[in-house]
Amino acid sequence: MIRVMLVEDDPVWQKGIRDLVEDEEDMTVVATASTKQEAIETFFQNEIDVLVLDINLSENNLDGIEVALELTDRIASLKIIMMTSLTREEVIVESFSAGAINYINKIHFKEIVGAIRTAYLNESSIHPSAAEVLRKEFLRLKREEDQQLLTPSEKEVLQRIYSGETQTEIEKSLFISKRTIKNHVNRILKKLGVKSSKEAADLAKKKKMF
Repeated sequence: MIRVMLVEDDPVWQKGIRDLVEDEEDMTVVATASTKQEAIETFFQNEIDVLVLDINLSENNLDGIEVALELTDRIASLKIIMMTSLTREEVIVESFSAGAINYINKIHFKEIVGAIRTAYLNESSIHPSAAEVLRKEFLRLKREEDQQLLTPSEKEVLQRIYSGETQTEIEKSLFISKRTIKNHVNRILKKLGVKSSKEAADLAKKKKMF
């Protein structure tokens, strides 16, 4: 039997989700709470397999995220599913950073049962709406990482190579020696994992590094 705890401040939603869960033969709601403090205290008074947690337990305070942070700090393996009407991307990202393993918008509330079962079985499954947000965040972080990979001087040299300037032209325009240019190029090739300056310039342009 999957032991579920519901943390939801709206009594109508709490009853609705509880009824949905209790209709399943393999799961039961063993505890409920409606505030941050009550959630933390009640959690440690019960044996919980999956925690379904609303994000706003008081007006727009995101205190559900605080609950997640406090509980996962003490039990890293805790399975938390955020269930909320909030759709802001930064809130979704923050929820996963706080230890949530899934994020269900309340418009998809009927999918909570499947999400609970998946979480209990340790199967990796994130709701598509949240997965898309995480994918965008991953790409943003990757671009940020790419931007920091090369120094400003290396980017300048690479941009001029991409524009078709010869080594002599780069020397004159940047007032640096052939040796300095060669050192820049060697470092660039090593950082980007390519074999030629032309390949490096094309890759950097594709990644919008300059």
